[in-house]
Parts: sequence; C-alpha cells; structure tokens
Amino acid sequence: MSTELDLIAPRGYCAGVERAIETVERVLDELGPPVYVRGEIVHNQYVVRSLAAKGAVFVDSEHKVPRGETLILSAHGVSPEVRRVCAERELRVIDATCPLVSKVHAEVRRYAGRGHTVLLVGHADHEEVIGTRGEAPGSVIVVESVEDAERVEVPDPEAVALTTQTTLSIDDTTAIVDVLKRRFPALRGPKSSDICYATQNRQDAVRESVREGADLVLVVGSRNSSNSNRMVEVARTAGAESHLIDDVDELDPAWLDGKRRVALTAGASAPEVLVQEVATALVIAGYARGGEEVPSAEGVFFHLPREVRVRR
Repeated sequence: MSTELDLIAPRGYCAGVERAIETVERVLDELGPPVYVRGEIVHNQYVVRSLAAKGAVFVDSEHKVPRGETLILSAHGVSPEVRRVCAERELRVIDATCPLVSKVHAEVRRYAGRGHTVLLVGHADHEEVIGTRGEAPGSVIVVESVEDAERVEVPDPEAVALTTQTTLSIDDTTAIVDVLKRRFPALRGPKSSDICYATQNRQDAVRESVREGADLVLVVGSRNSSNSNRMVEVARTAGAESHLIDDVDELDPAWLDGKRRVALTAGASAPEVLVQEVATALVIAGYARGGEEVPSAEGVFFHLPREVRVRR
C-alpha cells in the first residue's frame, strides 16, 4: 500500500501570534529578564516554555506583578478593568493584543454605547471572550451553542448586535448565527466576519485536504488552543479521523494503521519546528513526503506595539 504525507498550508503562526512572540522577545532583549506576561502570550506550551527559559515570567493576574514593573498583555486581549488595575499599580503596559481581537473589542464598545445588547458567540471561559465581555459586561451576553441561541432573551429585540470570538469555525458559528437572525430580525453585525483570516484559511485548507483524500489529519497545537481544536473538528466533520497533538511524542503509531494519506497541519500558535519533527517521524514510518513545504504565504503583517518599534 502506497502511503503519502500531505503537508497542509497555510499552517502554523499567524500574523497576530508572530507579533505577540516578537514583542516578548524584543522586550527581553531591551530590558533583560524578568519580563512579566499576563497569561500565556499565545496558547502553545512549547512557545511558553521557550520564552520562560529566556526570562519571561507568566502570571495569571496583574496583581502578581511588582509595582512599577513592565507587563506584556497577551494576544487574547484583556478587559478595561485589567487596564485600570495596571494603571493603579503603575505598571508599564505593552499591549500585544492581536489587532483582530482589538477590532471585536471596538465593536462591542460601539454597539453597547448605542444601547444595544451584544450577543457574543464564543466560549465563555476563553481568555479572548472574557476580555471582550469586559468591555461592557452589563450589555454582553455570551452565546455558546444553538441551544443558547434559541433561549437567549434581550431587553429590546430591536436593539441587538452580534460579535464572535475570532478563533471559532465558520461551521460552528453559522448555525448559531442563523438562529439569532431568525429570532432577532433587527440583529446588527460587523461589515466583515470577526473570525480571523488565519482561522478561516487553516480550516479551509484542512477541508480541502480531506476532500483530496486524506483519511487522517494531524493538527499540531496545544489543548487550550481554540483554533487548533476547531481544525480537528473541521477535519472530522469532513470525514477524516483527526487528532490534536502537542508534539511528536504524542503521535500514536496505532493511528497510522490502514491510513494511506496523512495530512499534517498546525494551529495558528504552533511553531513550524514541531510540525517538522512530526513530519520526520511520519517519513520514518514509511510515508512519502509531499504537500506544501512553505507553511504560510498569507501576506498579512501587523506592526509591533509602538513601545517596541526600535531596532535591535
């Protein structure tokens, strides 16, 4: 039986992740360790461990940062209350929030400021949603499922707006949004989808690989990476077996039994080095390497925070 490895592209780092990681690295270069980071800068254990080894100190609360120190905010964004506490503690804040997440925050502020109830489609316990909801906690209702969409109630059905977590899948949100539009005909939303370009592109590439014959899709990414989990779901919905793995150590040889074409990709916060380690293991297992060697050529670039736009 001939076997093939299909390297999917685009895969791995998106522009927002690259921006966040480079921000931490530049601040470490400039100030030296320790440099404090609120939460995981991106949802990938390899990245967090690598930056910690260089001197980044990851904290779950701004209260744990010594007064007057520098604090980098993660790519997922934070609420205005976090920023208030940072100011109170005289912290030097460097904001590495992904610009696409900042766009959603701005939408929430705008809609809430006009008196609308904002229905935020997403996972209530995800850092991005927690931060977004914090922009107007009295006006935002998180909708996690079709069931939530069917039963959610708002003060004024004529003043309702829609936003979404950026790392969801179109498949997940379409059914929920359809219900909300049916129940609230006056529902307002942004001109363009809140789901980020990288999330959509990676899901589309997975779907296409399954359409072309992949019977196993391996997604490199950490368990708490929302976009990585969504890629696994997309692959399974398309008809392939799929697994999320942090690194090559989690590759189960039993998954390869009877699989003629294995597709390999990575979530938007997973580094290419981990993909290549898995690819090497698959080649050793007998799979002929194919697909796209260049992980991403999406042409999207985000400027670094102004505080770190200096030459090394």
